[in-house]
Amino acid sequence: MNKNTNIYGTRAIIEAIKAGKSIGKIYLQKGLNNPLTKQLEGLAQSEGISISYVPEEKLHKLSSQNHQGAVASISPISYAPFEQVAETILANEKPALFLLLDQLSDVRNFGAIIRTAECTGVDAIIVPKSGGAPITEDTVKTSAGAIFNIPICKVDHIKDAIFYLQGSGVQIVAATEKTDNLLYDIDFTPSTAVVMGSEGKGVTSGVLKLVDNKAKLPMKGKISSLNVSVACGAFLYEIVRQRN
Repeated sequence: MNKNTNIYGTRAIIEAIKAGKSIGKIYLQKGLNNPLTKQLEGLAQSEGISISYVPEEKLHKLSSQNHQGAVASISPISYAPFEQVAETILANEKPALFLLLDQLSDVRNFGAIIRTAECTGVDAIIVPKSGGAPITEDTVKTSAGAIFNIPICKVDHIKDAIFYLQGSGVQIVAATEKTDNLLYDIDFTPSTAVVMGSEGKGVTSGVLKLVDNKAKLPMKGKISSLNVSVACGAFLYEIVRQRN
């Protein structure tokens, strides 16, 4: 499947979740308050599926069918099991390279990052089950197909991945302006996981407390920050430079 598919109807979405379908996001009509909707909300919460509450007009654009106030997008890809993927990667002799995306929200930035990650030899991308950008047709298109060439794993929380990787000897480096360390001060030759934050807030404070190193890019202009996909590219290509 190379593009996302929308399914509609509260009961149909509930059954899709129970069947193990990879749901990217659920759109619910604002103001709905009935037992079936509450069941869907509870199920989505337990599975870490993001919900957006939208006007009815938005749902009409997503589906011309009788959507009953609920539309969901099925992810164009199947997410890979994190621990299994990490174990396979870490069994290789070459230094591993992971990319952790902490609450990234823009689907096009997500696609651009996937494309750069694939080009720079990232072994796997890890995202949280909830709060992050879903994989949509726009994500696939912006990735230029790279999304099908790199494992993308979901974890309950980015912290879970950090603890696991640290326990496996992987250094965790956060891209953040809240440090005096420049990107070029970090040794990226050992196995490394780079953490990139959201477009607005950056890496969350709870995650920053767990990482082994923090690094920032030197900024010479009047604007104090870069687009996250551009910053991610700069980090990944410094790793390529050091490892080459």
